Amino acid sequence: MNRDWEDRVTAAWATFDDYAEEDAADFRAVIDALVAELPDDSPLGPFEQACAWDSTGHSDRAVPLYRRALELGLSEASGCKGRRAKIQLSSSLRNIGQAEEGVKLLTPELDGPSDELDDAVRATLALCLSSLGRDREGLSLVLGALAAHLPRYQRSMANYARALVEPVG
Repeated sequence: MNRDWEDRVTAAWATFDDYAEEDAADFRAVIDALVAELPDDSPLGPFEQACAWDSTGHSDRAVPLYRRALELGLSEASGCKGRRAKIQLSSSLRNIGQAEEGVKLLTPELDGPSDELDDAVRATLALCLSSLGRDREGLSLVLGALAAHLPRYQRSMANYARALVEPVG
């Protein structure tokens, strides 16, 4: 889509916190109006709608929209939004009791190209793993992500993170 449309979507999201919880439908209507400007086969439409449903507490309504956006080629249209959709879809899947599917979706992202969403991938994957009772794996991911941001102890924390999931022996 064009820069003007993207700017208007960004502006709409900048007002999100101005909406009271009981006015969530009004916010979703703003997003729906913007989406109505897009061609039916645009992956941006279902992505923005999924984000709006998700952000207003309806993971169940967001899941099929995230899936649709990815099916329509969101990752090809916008690599960053495609990755965001995978992160947010995984989180929503966890929220509706399908954490295993979230793990399957995000695990390949650990080996993908690195970007500013790496820590979000690890944090969301850790939550999905924890929901499945795999807390040590989740803690390992979180410690590994945190280690890079510490002013000291990076090597120690990275080693501790690896030790959580490596076989003892």
